[in-house]
Amino acid sequence: MIVEMQEFMSEQSQALADQAQKFRKNPIGYMRTALVDSAESFKSLKSPVRMVAHSGVKLTVVSQNALQSLIELQSEVITSALTGAALRFEHAARAEDLLDLVRDQTDLLPATRDRLVDEATRGAAIFKDAGRDLAKLALQTYGKVFETADNELPRAKTARARKAKTVVRSTRRAVRKPGARARKVAA
Repeated sequence: MIVEMQEFMSEQSQALADQAQKFRKNPIGYMRTALVDSAESFKSLKSPVRMVAHSGVKLTVVSQNALQSLIELQSEVITSALTGAALRFEHAARAEDLLDLVRDQTDLLPATRDRLVDEATRGAAIFKDAGRDLAKLALQTYGKVFETADNELPRAKTARARKAKTVVRSTRRAVRKPGARARKVAA
């Protein structure tokens, strides 16, 4: 681990020394290149920002639809509760004795239970649909933002990758030379 840290530090110090040398040789050109690269980085941020803003609009639509459905459900719940209460009062007014009153109220319990279960199920369905829409929106936004970021911003090569590439090139040349000489000799 210490060896890896030392290698990393030596690579970073070498890269920094190379950058300092480039800056010393041509400070104006180096700064122009840095500014151009920074401008390109800023330009590449436009697309992800627009995608996130567009996703914000879609989020507003999803939440507005969910709230609209919940308000409509609430209105229906209140209306059906008032209708049920009025029906219970009518039955209570028609009851001739306490036994009829209890029997009529008990007869209305299954209808009330079914109504409450239906309303709770519809409320859960509204939240389930809204959650599904939000998850889909989040996945789409994440995919679009990071897909374009990967496409637009190529990864910088590390010093280790550059060194490995030069080693491969030098070994290829060393391997090719004897074959080429052998062909020359054979011809």
